[in-house]
Order: sequence, then structure tokens, then C-alpha cells
Amino acid sequence: MTLNPALPMPAFTLAPIRPALLILIGSGGLLLGALGFQHIGNLPPCAMCYWQRYGHIAALGIAWLALWPMPPAVRRAILTLGGLALLATAGIALYHVGVEWKWWPGPQSCTTGSGFGGTIDELKRRIMQTPIVRCDAIVWQMWGLTMAGWNGLISLLLGVGALSLTWAGAGRT
Repeated sequence: MTLNPALPMPAFTLAPIRPALLILIGSGGLLLGALGFQHIGNLPPCAMCYWQRYGHIAALGIAWLALWPMPPAVRRAILTLGGLALLATAGIALYHVGVEWKWWPGPQSCTTGSGFGGTIDELKRRIMQTPIVRCDAIVWQMWGLTMAGWNGLISLLLGVGALSLTWAGAGRT
């Protein structure tokens, strides 16, 4: 059976939702991986690890929203926010990498102090307030990149890819 070329074909294309699919698959995969490290690998996340997850959660919500029918300009604006959320996550991850490798200090709430100057009661208070999971400790790495490093690299690629796909045909719509 052949199709009659005179019959109009429905104009369906995946092009408008490709960035959303990239974000859903990429951020979803990174979050699943992080949860796997946490629950299967017994590597609890630090505060900065959670900060990185927030960007992926935002990107997932934005990408899901972009799958709904809407004018192209609105979809482009929404997907731009999704790409920016991924770039923000990449920035947080880069900051985390610098804290892990001691290139710069991290937040006081999740890193070790640089010394002690005080009373025994102050030392006891600081010990009791110190979280169990430190942001400046490298608990896993592969090929010289830590978990934060991999998240940063992949988030950067996903963000740039999503923005590129979003704006590739912007002048034609």
C-alpha cells in the first residue's frame, strides 16, 4: 500500500519538544543516579549536593510544563528557564568541586574549620553543630572527577544543549 501524495499529512514534529525531552532524560537520569549513590551506595549527600538537586528538580518541572500545547514563543521562554536552571546547577557543582579540592572555602555549615580558638564549651558546641556529611570531603571519584564534577560537566552540557535546541529555529517561528 502506498500513500497518496495528494493527501495532506499531519504536521507533527518533535522539534519543539526536543529540548524538553533532553532536560527530562538528562536531569531525570542525574537525579536517579544521585539517589542510587545515596540509597544503594550508602553515600549520603551533603548540603551542597542537595543544592545541586534543586536545579534539576526545577528543570524537570519546567521541561514537563513545556510539553503542553502552547505558543512557540511561550514554549521558548519556558525552555530557556529550564536551560538556565541546568546552568545554575552546573555553577553550584563547580563551586562544590572547588570546595572539595580546597581551592576556596565552603559554607561554614558543612566544612571543617581551620583551627580552634576558644573554650572547651565552645568546642563542644561546634562539634555538636557540625553536620555528619562534610561538603569538603571527596567520597567518590572516577577519572579524576568527583560526583560534583560529573554533575557539573553533564549539567553544563545539558544546559547548553537545551538552550541550543530551544533557540536553533527561533527566527523561523
